[in-house]
Amino acid sequence: MLEKTRERQTTGARTVFVNELTNGILDPAEPMLGPVADGGVIIANTAPGCWGPMITPEIRGGHEVTRPVAVAGAEIGDAVAIRIRSLIVTSAATASGNDEVVAGRFNGDPFCAAVCPGCGTEWPRTRVEGIGQTAIRCEKCGADATPFIFTNGYTIAFDDERQVGLTVGKATAETFATDAERLLALPDGSIQHPILTFAPADLIGVATRLRPFLGQLGTTPSKAMPDSHNAGDFGQFLTDAPHAYSLTADELVQHKTDGHMDVNTVREGAILICPVKVPGGGIYMGDMHALQGDGEIAGHTCDVAGTVTLEVHVIKGLKIDGPILLPVLDDVPFLARPLDEAERTRVAALARKHGVREVEADAPVTFIGTGANLNDATTNGLERAADLLGLSVPEVMNRATIAGAIEIGRHPGVARVTFRAPLNLLDAKGIGAFARSLYNL
Repeated sequence: MLEKTRERQTTGARTVFVNELTNGILDPAEPMLGPVADGGVIIANTAPGCWGPMITPEIRGGHEVTRPVAVAGAEIGDAVAIRIRSLIVTSAATASGNDEVVAGRFNGDPFCAAVCPGCGTEWPRTRVEGIGQTAIRCEKCGADATPFIFTNGYTIAFDDERQVGLTVGKATAETFATDAERLLALPDGSIQHPILTFAPADLIGVATRLRPFLGQLGTTPSKAMPDSHNAGDFGQFLTDAPHAYSLTADELVQHKTDGHMDVNTVREGAILICPVKVPGGGIYMGDMHALQGDGEIAGHTCDVAGTVTLEVHVIKGLKIDGPILLPVLDDVPFLARPLDEAERTRVAALARKHGVREVEADAPVTFIGTGANLNDATTNGLERAADLLGLSVPEVMNRATIAGAIEIGRHPGVARVTFRAPLNLLDAKGIGAFARSLYNL
């Protein structure tokens, strides 16, 4: 038994269960769980993202994500491929909406530097008193201490099968607020105040569909930073900030891993390939969304608790700066989808007619780009694709135009650059096998 334990410390466990959450800071100096074996599985219970942590000043990063898990054999300069085996929404209801910050309740950044307006305590511990937007009270002085309120908000209930949702009226929202932790299914380790407490009801009777995904999934940055700011857009708020988590512009680029994407195609069945910037990689996740339109234009969507199963694989020597996504086929843009048999037959005839000796074998791939705005994010995605595949940026632009698409991930600065890339180039980088299996090539 002792020998087997020592072996797993070296080669990793086949399965790692995660029920621990961070206080909103991704810190490479903190011990990780695991390691999980190369090819092993991580099973996690995740907490709702944005709004609950946003109204809980004690949380320092805008979200509660899972404690990172090390992957055996993952070294700096490698990458980790994460196959999303399952995502299951456990919340029965949630609340969300467009936000407004409350002046005087934070030091430069309401997501990661909350301050009590009554006693001046930084990251004050708070309690819930009653329901509504004044219910979050400082434990020390009793002041209303939430840094955020709704400009327009809603409470939404889900059916038992988690297939559809419906926004409810004020009376029902207030009833939900009295049973908020159970309805949200907050994990045991969560310290967030449930956003159902606010009982918003500006939208009533709006029906929608569920299609859950992870707003946060990635690897640990190489310097401590708030989890919601581990991205090129929200990370801009850390630049020369007046609080403890300030970074320079160069430090942000160097250390972030873009784990906070809010890309709605990071869902069950997809494969996300992430950079390794610290030993072991440190895979973390959270901010599950029950649904979201491209761009998350309201700033927030339906944050839920859920269970996640991931399968991880180390790709040695794949030095990348940010995430690469292989979406499920239904999410691949029309022009980027692999040709079907009939289309291939037509293309072969066209090649014979015009003397083209060989039709390129290819597969769809998405490069995530981030930046201060969507233009910068698009440029970042194009450059990441060109750097990895050894192509020029103009060639990538052409490929994305005639055999792909540029899509918004999150406003203000996450973009998806998708195109069919030559399989021989993907094979050379250790990515081709994942694309072949996912798209049945």
